[in-house]
Amino acid sequence: MASDSANSTVYSRAPEGLGAPLVRVEVHIGPGLPAFIIVGLPETVVRESKERVRSALLTAGFTVPVGRITVNLSPADLPKEGGRFDLPIAIGVLAASAQLSARALQGREFYGELSLSGELRETRKLLPALIAGAAAGHELILPAANGLEAGLVGGPRLKLANDLRQVWRALERGTGLSGAPPTAALEPAATPDLAEVRGQYGAKRALEIAAAGEHGLLMIGPPGTGKTLLAQRMPGLMPPLGRCEALEVASLESAAGRRPSNAGLRPFRNPQHTASVASLIGGSGFRPGELSLAHLGVLFMDELPEFARNALEALREPMESGTVVVSRVKRTCEFPARFQLVAAMNPCPCGYHGDVRGRCRCTAEQVARYRTRISGPLIDRIDIHVELAAVPAEQLLAEAIVPVESSAVVALRVAAAREAQLQRQGKLNGRLTPNEAARLCRIDPASRRLLATAIARLGLSARAYHRVLKLARTCADLAGESNIGPAQVAEAVGLRALDRCAPDRPITC
Repeated sequence: MASDSANSTVYSRAPEGLGAPLVRVEVHIGPGLPAFIIVGLPETVVRESKERVRSALLTAGFTVPVGRITVNLSPADLPKEGGRFDLPIAIGVLAASAQLSARALQGREFYGELSLSGELRETRKLLPALIAGAAAGHELILPAANGLEAGLVGGPRLKLANDLRQVWRALERGTGLSGAPPTAALEPAATPDLAEVRGQYGAKRALEIAAAGEHGLLMIGPPGTGKTLLAQRMPGLMPPLGRCEALEVASLESAAGRRPSNAGLRPFRNPQHTASVASLIGGSGFRPGELSLAHLGVLFMDELPEFARNALEALREPMESGTVVVSRVKRTCEFPARFQLVAAMNPCPCGYHGDVRGRCRCTAEQVARYRTRISGPLIDRIDIHVELAAVPAEQLLAEAIVPVESSAVVALRVAAAREAQLQRQGKLNGRLTPNEAARLCRIDPASRRLLATAIARLGLSARAYHRVLKLARTCADLAGESNIGPAQVAEAVGLRALDRCAPDRPITC
């Protein structure tokens, strides 16, 4: 820290995806005509900071120096955005004009947007900066309105303030600022229960296997068969987020400019089919897209063929790597995107292909054209393909009086299967590489013969072969079996519905 009567340096951090690079707010007050200049690649909101700072200083009873005030936000080649630099600029002006001791700035970082009255207002995208600042061992001073983010990070060095005058008193006179109490965990919201879905036993089993092994799932069926209902119940089958996982999810929400949640629930993102590539991958300002906001949770894509082709192709790499890379002219930002894809589609454009009442009027060409909207490589990357049919009325009436398995019961089996996978290999089956799948998913001779027959008849690709192995391993884990048998291999092959369809036949075979 270098400071004299005309200079001061205050620390803050800039938002950059999930990162928060340190920014030195350097203030110089020199002779010349009165001016207030901010340099260092500031965006419009930062350039307007001088007017807010000037008014806040005067309203709070401080003196605005007469002369040329130059504020440099270093490093100069890093874009600066948002109103978070208002407070550090104001503190820098006070220190440079000897209205505040420069020693009080050592080891501290400042954040906060100022109102014209000097009140500190809530600042967006702040959680990554708080995590980085706390890791650096600095004391962080921020608006009281950001208490939720501060509580998520925790620690005695996060201090909350209501206005500029309160910050000055704490630095100059030693009056304490209130700390950030740990944010109490919210009561988990009531999640939709699997018992509310009548029938569709095959789809429920596929949902359980998908949740147990973190496998992608594609549901194919006419309208009204429960595809959306089933997808909404997937987070309830998955274990709650751990503390570190919840903080990572909250950081992504904060980086997207949203108030972080703290329920410990898995995210459930449902983008509309009109979503652009930028909204899925990540847009300007290095904001995370839907793929990253679904990190450690569920990305539900309803009406999958209705998405733009380039938007669907953008899913392929993140599904394999679990990360998204957003590149601009001279900057690159990487976001985690380990989501579990759950997709739904109709069997044909009208949605009623194969209906016993003959409601479908689509031609074979229309059905084929509809199917080819989803590329083969993308379909191949989705582990489970399950077909849904309309539930007969008598089954609906029978289940109304017969107990149906709830999400809590299924979640216990899912948790046990996940724990077995983590103990065995340190990751879930759906994340195994082909080499790991070949090594960890060994099958007996009878199962090998069954799988060889399926490969020959269905023409499975090498990728589909390894995905069948991983599915069989998950089925065995759910059954508590250490070895994979013919029953698990047969079930895994049966979960590849699209592989059972000849290329020239409709989707429902």
